[in-house]
Order: sequence, then structure tokens, then C-alpha cells
Amino acid sequence: MTTFANALLAWFDRHGRHDLPWQHPRDAYRVWLSEIMLQQTQVSTVIPYFQRFLAKLPTLGDLATADEDTVLALWSGLGYYRRARFLHRAAQRCVELHNGELPREFDALAALPGIGRSTAGAILAQAYGLRFPILDGNVKRVLTRYHGIAGHPGEREVEKQLWLRADEHTPAERTADYTQAIMDLGATVCVRARPLCDACPMRNECIAFRENLTAQLPTPKPGKSIPTRSTIMLILRDTEGRMLLQRRGAQGVWSGLWSLPEADDTDNAWREAQRHARIDDAQSLTPFLHVFSHYRLKIQPLLFDSAAPAHAIADNADLRWCAIADLPALGLPAPVRTLLMALPEPTEEEKQP
Repeated sequence: MTTFANALLAWFDRHGRHDLPWQHPRDAYRVWLSEIMLQQTQVSTVIPYFQRFLAKLPTLGDLATADEDTVLALWSGLGYYRRARFLHRAAQRCVELHNGELPREFDALAALPGIGRSTAGAILAQAYGLRFPILDGNVKRVLTRYHGIAGHPGEREVEKQLWLRADEHTPAERTADYTQAIMDLGATVCVRARPLCDACPMRNECIAFRENLTAQLPTPKPGKSIPTRSTIMLILRDTEGRMLLQRRGAQGVWSGLWSLPEADDTDNAWREAQRHARIDDAQSLTPFLHVFSHYRLKIQPLLFDSAAPAHAIADNADLRWCAIADLPALGLPAPVRTLLMALPEPTEEEKQP
């Protein structure tokens, strides 16, 4: 076992996280679910989602047989919804190909949707105690600073160096604990801004600490401007308080989720609204900005209160009228759910057909 691994495990025994919900029991399904949820999401955010997801879908078989709306509803608010669809699809593949279990072979595991090299390694190390390295964002930061590796970690040559270092330090004993330990160190001590170097067990050997480079490493990704786009979201509400939802297509952001009809300008918004309901007036609600990883979306909600009940307008596979009480059962983007839950109540006049 390397000096790095020994020091890290000694720190973990005293200061690591030992009571995370996916550690008790630390079986493959729970580890897998936690690893997918934790991608680009903090532990404190994930825990309530993890517990709610397990309460509804406690086994891989339950996940495989669930409908997509149920899976997306449980995921709603975590973002990066492609993770949920891959999780669902991978569970179905496990039923089809692996007797309803996550495979213990690396190649078979990494071939499942949404499971890359690092996630496969994390599952095998934590659930089965097998010696496989991991390289998530926290681990990249720790190793980049410890070894003084310059260059953006997403670059092929830099990532190749980091995988070599990750493999070098991963021990054959206590592999599950080591895997949790290096993630914990990155998440709680070797953090992105203002790392707690005085509390780090690696500081005496850390090149970034010794050479005062912790603010420069890891090397940031070359910056580029993020564009801002605009859309109008149509909130069509019938006389019974139900709203028209539209399922988004398979491509683009929020794909497959239930959302609101959209238009690019006010004239088109009116035309779209009149296709679905009998309306006389619209109310502009407070606009807001939602930030994606690659662009900002400026959203202007327009509230149309229909002069007819919803049953007069036909539903189809991608359109449905939905009451506020039914929203929790559907997969909706978090800003759309927040918007709908905060709608002003219709007046008695608006309720009259």
C-alpha cells in the first residue's frame, strides 16, 4: 500500500463519512444509484432524493419495471435528466442480460447506459471490494494538486496521467474505504475554492501546497461566453384549475419531461394558446432566468385562463390537462414545477364558463 493510501485511510478512519445512506447496506444497486445521483451534485442535495427514490423503487427490478414518468418524477429537481433515463435503461438491460443484477465484470458493467469507467470502478470497489480506481471530479482535484499536474483535467493527456496516478494509489486492501476516502477528501478538505490544507493529511507531500499553487490547480477549462436565449411559456388553465402540459421531444434540454407549451414571441403565443383553448385575455407573470451548463434561458410566463373546461379539448400522447395535485407524480423541470406551484388562484369570474 502506498504512503498516499496509508495516510488517506488513517484520515478517513477519524474524519471520513461513515453514515451515508448508501453505505448501509453498501450493495451494488444502492452504490450505483448514489454514484449516478452524485454526478455534478453535492451529497447534501442528493441524500433526500436518494431516500425518496429508494422508498419508491427499492430494488433494481422495481426500477426496471417502473414507467418513465415515475422515474423522472422521482428525479425532478436533480437536473441533468439524461442520468435518470440512462439509469432506467440500464436497469432494463440488467434484467434482459444479467438476470436482474448489476454485473461484477468491469467490461459488462461499463457497457451499460450511463456507466463510464469511473462509475464502474466505484461500483465494483465499493459494492464488491474489487480493486478498480476511480476518477471523478473530487479525485481529479486531489491528484492534480498532490502531484502538481498542470493542464485542464478534461484534456486527454492530462486525464491519462491522472488515471495512472489513480491506479498507482488504489490499494488491494480496504478498496471500498479508500474509494470513499478519496472522494471525501476532495469533497470536504481539498475543495475547489479555499481548500483546508491545514486539515489535509497529504499537505507535507502535496506539490500544490508546497509551491503555493492550490489556487491555480486544477487548471481551469478555457472559458467561453454563454449565450442567453429567450422563450415564452404558455400556462393554459381551464375553468377547473387544470393546466395544459406538453411532453418535450427526445432531443434538447429537459427531453422527455412534461413542461409547458412554448412560443418565440407574443403573437405566436396567442396563436398557440387559441389552438388548445377558448381564451380572451392573458396575464404576463414575472420573467425569470434559468441557467443551463451551456446557455441561459430567459423565460417569460404568460397565463391564459380558458373560458371552457379541459374536457372540451382532446388530450393526446404528448398533451395532457393536469391538476396541481397531480403534478408530483410527473417528471417536470424544477423551474416549471416551481412556477406552476406558485400560480395565483383564478378569480371567481375566471372560473365561470
